[in-house]
Amino acid sequence: MVRDYSDQAPLGIAFLGGDGPAPALIRSLLGADPAGDPLLAAADSGLLLAESAGLRPRWIIGDMDSLGAESERLASYPPEQVIRRPPDKDYTDTELALSLLEEKGARRIWLVGGGGGRLDHLLAIRSLFERDRCPERWITPGEDVRCLEAGSPFLPGELALPPAGTGLPKRGPISVFPLGAGPWKASSRGLKWPLEGLPWNSGFFGLSNEAPGGFTIKALEGRFMVTLPLHRG
Repeated sequence: MVRDYSDQAPLGIAFLGGDGPAPALIRSLLGADPAGDPLLAAADSGLLLAESAGLRPRWIIGDMDSLGAESERLASYPPEQVIRRPPDKDYTDTELALSLLEEKGARRIWLVGGGGGRLDHLLAIRSLFERDRCPERWITPGEDVRCLEAGSPFLPGELALPPAGTGLPKRGPISVFPLGAGPWKASSRGLKWPLEGLPWNSGFFGLSNEAPGGFTIKALEGRFMVTLPLHRG
């Protein structure tokens, strides 16, 4: 059964072209959000990823060049939900989807997909996390990327995760990167190598940390990107 997300919600999810997590995992991630049904938008061929999970986005936006022969799928959506933009434009389809979700009332943004493909596309998505209004989360086929910021009205300041589960003795690799202009300061509990006292500056990072059980990472100053393996249950 295809589920149609049409109501306003504080969480917006943008489905991107490229590789994404498995359909069952996408459905479980959406169902776990305590805010209720999120707003869903597909950026061009991100529509294929959304529909693979049995989801019907509220909007599809972009130049639609990546859909190719699959563009016939657009005919099943009302015309006002299909927002076409010319190929020669100032913003990527992903940027257009984020702006649309914010315009429709989303306070928090998740990205789903965007894995594989061209390196410049991956770097462009990563650059979105440097902006004033950046995504809270990016879910690729194998990674769960979180954005933390001290004192932010729309980003969490802390990431707290329980142990990964039976048969998974540790979480890792867990990597932390500073974002924005700084200054930066972070604390942690449960990591093999604590984050306190690290000389955070532009270009510095904490790579391939581990957690034997549950762990907490807190942004005390500045913004951080935390990458960890996508937990598949």
